[in-house]
Amino acid sequence: MKPAINDASVRQRAGGPPAVPRRGDGWENRPRSPDIIAVERQIAELVDRSTEDLRVAWRELHRTGPPQGLSRDLLIRALAHRLQEQTHGGTSRAQRHRLQRLAREFEKGSGSSDPGIVLTTGTTLVRQWRGRTHTVLVREDGFEYDGQHYRSLTVIAEKITGAHWSGPRFFGLTRRAGDRLLP
Repeated sequence: MKPAINDASVRQRAGGPPAVPRRGDGWENRPRSPDIIAVERQIAELVDRSTEDLRVAWRELHRTGPPQGLSRDLLIRALAHRLQEQTHGGTSRAQRHRLQRLAREFEKGSGSSDPGIVLTTGTTLVRQWRGRTHTVLVREDGFEYDGQHYRSLTVIAEKITGAHWSGPRFFGLTRRAGDRLLP
């Protein structure tokens, strides 16, 4: 693994990607706290450490040995991520819950690889079907329709139509192949 190149002009001459512009003054000239500078230095030093030293660093950060078969490159990346996480903060609580829910759905085989639209608690879904308006409330633990709790929009769509429907498609949360979003 090559060491990180911090100077944008050197990156461009070396064939690397150009620096990403940000709002305000140049991001390269921004003041950095001593903690951030120390973490950047630690991350840069990871490349020069031996694999055994990297495994020791892993044990110090995670209080367990690294997974078997983890390549040196992934070990460096994981250690760098953990160092950044300790300095800048990790994943938010809401994101962790969403990831755990997606993992459970995936393990059950009911989840898809495309989460599509993420519904927040309190959202109301409204659908007209055969002259009647159907309203579904998104709850933290599922959905509420006609005063009853459901874990799936598909079950609600089937109850409304009397036939098997994709719940997200019935309520307009997904697009079919070839459909375009209207301007």
